[in-house]
Amino acid sequence: MKSYIALALSLLLAACSSAPVLLPPAPDSLFADQRFVRPASERQAVDVFALSDAMKRYANSGEFAARLRANGVRRGLIQALYDKGLLRLEYDSSMTRNAAEAFDARAGNCLSLVIMTTAFARELGLEVQFQSVLDQESWGRSGDLYLEFGHVNLTLGKQRVGAYLRSEYEALIVDFAPGADIRNQHSLPISEATIVAMYMSNRAAETLAKGEVDAAYWWAREAVRKDPKFLSAYNTLGVIYRRHGDLSLAERVFNEVLQREPANTQVLSNLVLLLSDLGRHAEADALKVKLAQLQPHPPFSYFNQGMAAMARGDYQAAKVWFRKEVDRAAYFHEFHFWLARAHYALGEIDAAREQMALAVENTTSRKEHDLYAAKLEHLKAYPR
Repeated sequence: MKSYIALALSLLLAACSSAPVLLPPAPDSLFADQRFVRPASERQAVDVFALSDAMKRYANSGEFAARLRANGVRRGLIQALYDKGLLRLEYDSSMTRNAAEAFDARAGNCLSLVIMTTAFARELGLEVQFQSVLDQESWGRSGDLYLEFGHVNLTLGKQRVGAYLRSEYEALIVDFAPGADIRNQHSLPISEATIVAMYMSNRAAETLAKGEVDAAYWWAREAVRKDPKFLSAYNTLGVIYRRHGDLSLAERVFNEVLQREPANTQVLSNLVLLLSDLGRHAEADALKVKLAQLQPHPPFSYFNQGMAAMARGDYQAAKVWFRKEVDRAAYFHEFHFWLARAHYALGEIDAAREQMALAVENTTSRKEHDLYAAKLEHLKAYPR
């Protein structure tokens, strides 16, 4: 079963746009180009919003034009891109794609879909405003990397006609998260530079998870350069330095963030590990105390306890710990998967089926979906 995109749309009064703010560049002392092999293809230099020839052909097709005529430019655009009968786009969190890649794959995460929609919207002369949705962070992991995911959407505003703007349009929020409650969202307008930095920081993390440390560095470096105020990119760069063995550089980058955000728990967590690597255990312990005060039960802490219980064969304790993670992160597929494993080990087959079905429902990766679906079929065949 494929998970097609569910769109949430809402109208709101358009706010006045402000002039772009010039950002001070990131300090050159944070970069170490000479230590990392530059990739043969400069993918970081590609315009993430560029329309491919295939996208241009689709934008000029009769099917596309018919949607615009029937529904207006903005709603027609959304229908032309996300109607199940046309492109059949899927939500897929396995990688962050630029506009052309998302169009070719017919899939993308929320950031990829925002980028692709923006590319078409600009081709039609529509104003676009990017938004970061607050209080919608979630966590995931790839191997031994723990990842924090934010959520972004966009508004489609007035259509530009020559040098003028059509005034009868209100802004239309487009959100790609299934079941998004747009009217009760709290969001913050963000710049195009931040969107590009998010894209590059995501690519850095995804590349690092595959063990490609050199390539990850160049993605993270460009993310920091694109938007020096996007501090998550600094955190990614620091993690890359630590993985590469450049511990003093990693410390410099983490401290750069903490000068601006002393309570940044992501960076504090990474700095604790780094200080331990350096043998500075007293400093690490002091930071652990501060971190425990800021975040007494960090993401994955219950999960890790559950995994430890599974390893020692204490499936009852594992079930309790995994349940605690599910109770605070109901839509993360891996928690449901391991809770299903604990139920299965205890002979609780009905509960295992229920949790495995939730893992299938909540995964946003094709590969994981197929894995969980196969496990679920096995459980369904298990005698009751």
